Amino acid sequence: MQHQKVRTVLVGCGGMSGAWLEAVRQLPEVEIVGLIDILEEAARKKATDFQLPNAIIARDLASVFEQTEVDAVFNCTIPEAHYEVTMTALKHGCHVLSEKPLADSMEHAKEMLAAAQQSGKIFSVIQNRRYEPAIRQIKHFLEQKTIGGITTVNSDFYIGAHFGGFRDHMKHVLLLDMAIHTFDAARLLIGADPVSVYCKEWNPRGSWYDQDASAIAIFEMVDGTIYTYRGSWCAEGLPTTWECDWRVIGEKGTLIWDGGKKQQAQIVKETGSFISVYQDIEIPAYEADNIGGHAGLIREFFECIQNGTQPETQAADNIKSLAMVFGAIESAETGQAVRISW
Repeated sequence: MQHQKVRTVLVGCGGMSGAWLEAVRQLPEVEIVGLIDILEEAARKKATDFQLPNAIIARDLASVFEQTEVDAVFNCTIPEAHYEVTMTALKHGCHVLSEKPLADSMEHAKEMLAAAQQSGKIFSVIQNRRYEPAIRQIKHFLEQKTIGGITTVNSDFYIGAHFGGFRDHMKHVLLLDMAIHTFDAARLLIGADPVSVYCKEWNPRGSWYDQDASAIAIFEMVDGTIYTYRGSWCAEGLPTTWECDWRVIGEKGTLIWDGGKKQQAQIVKETGSFISVYQDIEIPAYEADNIGGHAGLIREFFECIQNGTQPETQAADNIKSLAMVFGAIESAETGQAVRISW
């Protein structure tokens, strides 16, 4: 069956938008009909870089709607602009794929979700790290329960990131800007949603950030699993990968994964002594159906538009990862454990 091209507008032509446009190059069913940025020269540069001479260049989404038909909107704006752009697109009857985080507050997230349900359109979020081959392989291994049911998951994120610019002055810079990726990965690996969190934030001595750039959070998941996050943007030396250093403890054994290619698992071979005898277990190769980071997720988004299905990272699910972020922030600000809801 021959489908019409999905006429798509990209809003926000900063650095990350290049990965989106690169992915679209591989999708003949998609046509970029508009490029929008408050700095028109940024939009014009993307039009030149990606050979899009016919794309409408504009400073706001409404003006593009006045000039052409639009089926889908890429929301690559800063978090504070996600609400306005997504709501405008949904009210106009467009499907939306948004940069993370879904919204800048839980209140806005709930409004956006309601608007998507009312419009009957797809509203999904770029959680591109779910679509990397290694995490799919680990997820598949854990589903086999070779190490038994999961009881405890720990993740460590330590990188000395000298951004310069707005992040150096941003409140909750680690939790808001980066932890959404890790919290979403934890939900994926554990296969359960959060119910509560206790979080401590602080700014270490010697930090080049104005605000708290380190955090430790303890989450309880609905199945009783305990998940801990330890992280810092200002930890110099021996950095972890961007995907974190993970330890997953099961009833029968443990998996460790450095977020990259190093992965190892052991299970109990023999009990009866003070420390059990362990056996190394190979983590088998796994060919996931949908991988490829940004490209895999964007491909899935357009397949869902044409098939009438929902993407894995639809907003109705991703709001649970966002709730972990805002729950952790609330706990850090109040010094109290917080119940998580969405």
